[in-house]
Order: sequence, then structure tokens, then C-alpha cells
Amino acid sequence: MVSNVDMSVDLAGIKLKNPINTASGTYGYGWQFESFYDVSQLGAITTKGCAAEAWPGNPAPRMTEVTSGMMNSVGLQNPGVRGLIEGSGEYLQELSDKGTAVICQVAGHSVEEYVAAVELFEELAPFAAGLEINISCPNIAAGGCAMGSTPEGAAGVIRAVRPHTKKPLLVKMAPARVVDVAKALEAEGADALTVINSIPGMAIDVNTRRSKLSRPTGGMSGPALHPIAVRMVWEVHNAVSLPIVGVGGVMTGADAAEFILAGATSVSVGMANLVDPMAAPRILGELTEWAESQGVSSISELIGALEG
Repeated sequence: MVSNVDMSVDLAGIKLKNPINTASGTYGYGWQFESFYDVSQLGAITTKGCAAEAWPGNPAPRMTEVTSGMMNSVGLQNPGVRGLIEGSGEYLQELSDKGTAVICQVAGHSVEEYVAAVELFEELAPFAAGLEINISCPNIAAGGCAMGSTPEGAAGVIRAVRPHTKKPLLVKMAPARVVDVAKALEAEGADALTVINSIPGMAIDVNTRRSKLSRPTGGMSGPALHPIAVRMVWEVHNAVSLPIVGVGGVMTGADAAEFILAGATSVSVGMANLVDPMAAPRILGELTEWAESQGVSSISELIGALEG
């Protein structure tokens, strides 16, 4: 797409041809969408989170629709870092060579598991432009949510993994105490922040009196979260100097524009990918049209440009 506006942005040293990214867990490893469109037109993709070893995830049912969104309890099923490399490494290298940044998400049940996964990514994934440390997924039963929900816990993870990679470290934040946690992460050497992850919720089948998921709670995502996520991006933008990836309920170019005006450098498309496989390029087109309407030469001029 040719535009009069320079759509490129700098995400903690990761050069993106445009701000559109994909949210981990909603986009597989990229190649799953190649039959719909050329993925290399996006600025970045964020791969599904991987741990040092494969995880089986939670039993079914794992997903359910709710008003203005969905809930999931997938449990971060993943093939492990080596499995990712074996199954998708060649494609991800090719995508990187085409100029789309590949950000690999890192999962772990403990600080030690995060460190082990980061070391494997550093060794085996030359295509990774950056690593997104997921310390906030509400489906991690053994510690993940707690570590990501307090400044001390979040800082402890980044303090442990920072010496093990030279790649930019993004941190996927929980929707809790975002200002305090963001300040702690900045102090420990995080390079960028992903704001926010899904919000814990419940969905009950009133006829069976059971959860609609295999577990009592799950992570809610979708349009209902968008105003909350925009507010948290704005709060974090005003609290720290780190670049931000805005995530939460992006269904249109206007939704993406809200995140940018609130302070996000990049915007991730999540649940929309599951509703409309063409969502990401459509949103990119709509965002580009909006940027052109603002009379700027670069979309970077609009980052944090909220008035009043």
C-alpha cells in the first residue's frame, strides 16, 4: 500500500514498516494466515508463547463466546522452543528477511523456566527481532499471574532474564497496577511494554451450573476490553518513557488509532484475527487512511497526541 504518510515506527530499536502487529495466541506462527494474504505486509507478528519445554495446555472446552468478546482457557499449549524452530523456524526466517519483525513470546511457570526459554531463543532463533516475556497470562496456574501482577514479581522476572539475551525485551503486562509495574519493569531494563493481556472472567452455563470452560475462570478478550486497554496504555505512557504495544479489542483502524493517540507505538490485532482472518491488513489500510487524514508526514507524530 502506497501512502503519503511514513507509517514506519521504532519499537525499542525494532524497526517496523508500520505499527500493525499481531497478538500472541491469536495468530499461531504466521504461516497459518498466508493462504489469506501476504503476511509480510504487516509491521510485525508476535508468535504464540513458547516455553523451554512443550506444554499440553488445558483440556477442552477452551474457548467460549461472551457478550462483545470471548473467553479462553487454552493454558498456553505450545511445542516448546525447539518445536517452534523445527515446525516454523524456516518460515519465520523468511518472513524476517522480507522485512516483517518477528517477536517471539516467552512463557514460563517459574523464573528458572523463563531463563531457560530465553537462552534457547537466543541460541536457536536468529530471526527473532525481540522477545516478549509473558508474565501476565491468567491461565498460568503456577505463579505467572502473581508474578506479573506485582511490581516486585514482575521486576524479578526481568532482572533474571535480562543478562541472558541482547535482544529487545518486551513485557506482556497483566491488567493490574499497570503504572507501578511499568515503573518497576523500566528500572530493571525492559525495552518495551505490551499493554494489556486478557482480563480474568467467568462464564457459567446456567442450565448445567458449570463453567463454559474446562476451568472456572478464563481470560476475556475482545471489544468489551478496548476502552479499558486504551486507558491503561495512556496511564503507562504518562508514567514511563518505554515504547508501548497497545493490545485489546482492536477491530477497526479507529480502534488502532485510539491506542496510538493514547501513547502506543505499535498496535496488536488479537481476537479480530479469529473473527475475520483478513482483519490485520484491513485494519492497516484503515489506520493508514486515518493517518493521511491527520495532515502529518509520519504516523510517529501522532503517538501520544491526545489533546485535552
